[in-house]
Amino acid sequence: HEQIQKRVETCYQQAERFFQRTFSRPEVSLQLRGQKAGVAHLQENKLRFNPQLYRENQDDFLRQTVAHEVAHLIAHSMFGSRIRRTAEWQQIMRGVYQLPPLRCHNYAVQRRAVTRYIYRCQCLDGEFPFTSRRHAMVKRGQRYQCRRCNTQLLFSGESRCG
Repeated sequence: HEQIQKRVETCYQQAERFFQRTFSRPEVSLQLRGQKAGVAHLQENKLRFNPQLYRENQDDFLRQTVAHEVAHLIAHSMFGSRIRRTAEWQQIMRGVYQLPPLRCHNYAVQRRAVTRYIYRCQCLDGEFPFTSRRHAMVKRGQRYQCRRCNTQLLFSGESRCG
């Protein structure tokens, strides 16, 4: 967390020298999971980073990802709420940080195993793999029907991880 906080501060100092003005510092959190490496919450002046992707890609993460998210906040502070990956954001990436304005990271992301619950109908028109959320809805009384034969889909008792 310390290295990310230091890099955020360095990025802000670079932007302040470049634009000859000060910027308020954001709240920094390492409470992001999933596939995203970082997220800038513009209205809240907050940065969230993925600690797992940081651990696995420290050098590039500090150099590119942190600057990418800080650039969103700098652009928002200077140009308003219409900023996403616009020309202004790209100019900040190139001009202030001398980095390519890459839209996405290319870090290897571990996907967690997902269980699918297999449902079938009377016409046996194949399998209907339900997510755990949809399976739970069925347990609470939600009914789903086959579009072909219009009979209720029933849980087969099978599930698959993948």
